[in-house]
Amino acid sequence: MAKTDDVTKKTDDQLSESLGELKREAFNLRFQAATGQLEKASRVKEVRRSIARIKTEQTARVRAAAK
Repeated sequence: MAKTDDVTKKTDDQLSESLGELKREAFNLRFQAATGQLEKASRVKEVRRSIARIKTEQTARVRAAAK
């Protein structure tokens, strides 16, 4: 799970890579949930929040660069 401190320390490329990995994991978790194979339902929530943290940091960096 990506905490805020971890996210702010990463570079833009690392954030993009992490975002891609988390999106793939979210897709796989949704697929597992649909087929009834999901073992840890709480992981879906963790992944969604991690994606939101990364997107928030990316948006903040874009806005900071625009100023």
